[in-house]
Amino acid sequence: MKGWFDAFRSDGGPTLYSFSNRTAVTGDVAVIAWLAVFATLYVAFLIVFPGIRRERFTTFWSVTLSLFVGATISISLCGSAWHVASAPIRGTYRAFSKEKVSATLGAYVGLDHVNITLRGNATHDIDFNERFSWIDSRQMGDSFREALVRGLPYPVLTVAEHFATGQDGLAWGGQYRAAGYFAAVALRTSFAAWLLMNLMLVVVPRYGALLMTACGFLLLATACGYFGMLPDAPLLVRVDGAALRFSFGWCYWLVLAAGAVCLLVGVVTTTLEIVKPHSFLTILEVNYDTPYDRHVIIEDSRGRKDQRKRTTTLEEPHALGLGSRILRRLSSKQRDEKAAAPSNFELAGGPWKYPDSAPRPILRYGDGVQAPMW
Repeated sequence: MKGWFDAFRSDGGPTLYSFSNRTAVTGDVAVIAWLAVFATLYVAFLIVFPGIRRERFTTFWSVTLSLFVGATISISLCGSAWHVASAPIRGTYRAFSKEKVSATLGAYVGLDHVNITLRGNATHDIDFNERFSWIDSRQMGDSFREALVRGLPYPVLTVAEHFATGQDGLAWGGQYRAAGYFAAVALRTSFAAWLLMNLMLVVVPRYGALLMTACGFLLLATACGYFGMLPDAPLLVRVDGAALRFSFGWCYWLVLAAGAVCLLVGVVTTTLEIVKPHSFLTILEVNYDTPYDRHVIIEDSRGRKDQRKRTTTLEEPHALGLGSRILRRLSSKQRDEKAAAPSNFELAGGPWKYPDSAPRPILRYGDGVQAPMW
């Protein structure tokens, strides 16, 4: 049976499992998971969209915008592309070594971590992707010391050393940690506003528009706050003659774009609702344009309220002058006296009739014939 059970074996020995992970990281698992979740929801919406008969345009764009904003917030919280840098280098692979390697060195800063990559060219089989987290204030320094013990490549250690929070006179790590902490708190707050926005868009659209405006404002505040809390002296990492110059990545621009679109749509929707009330319907209004419709009830209540207010204004004594109030009091007394006093015709015993509903008296004759009296 030679050839069936000797794969990956040499000289009849067992299969080689020298490392727990022999393949390079090709994607962020958390980012891919969130993308799969929101993509599944959007595909499901597109499947049921042809069955929507009313408000198709409004429904399509509101759902699209909502899922786009939710995906942006979720991906940006765990993404590694807020501040990025990449450059080709030709330098030493190990410290105190004369051997030169050609590779591409990259640094990708997230809100609570930094990913450092080192990928060799065709002649060098090098592919590193190391993550250093700073959730705790001491975690970055501990991770850097562990990397020294593990013997990671010299370019990776050089970049990681610049992010060691508050150690060896390098303050970039602490400033990146503060900026990431602020951005994470603002994004979680905007996520809560996004959830309430989805609820109110279904129930009360005008409140949903206000929450959409608030969500867009929070996203823009996140981008502006992260920009303002970055180090005043830009981080510049030099490795064997090459320089890593950092710039904003796609996570930052995605949050900025989502905030601008959300704020713009929220302001426009709120303005239209103020200028022309009840312009936007909800999916719960199944009895539209009937006596049980919310808009009809609101308009009816407003009309009754205005009528009651006008009546109250006319009846208020302070709205009339002194002479008008005296004449009104005298006329009301005269009307009461006339209504209470009986007329001369009634005192003289005028004709009286039974009401229509009262039974008429019956006159009985001797032969059994009955006839009414009148």
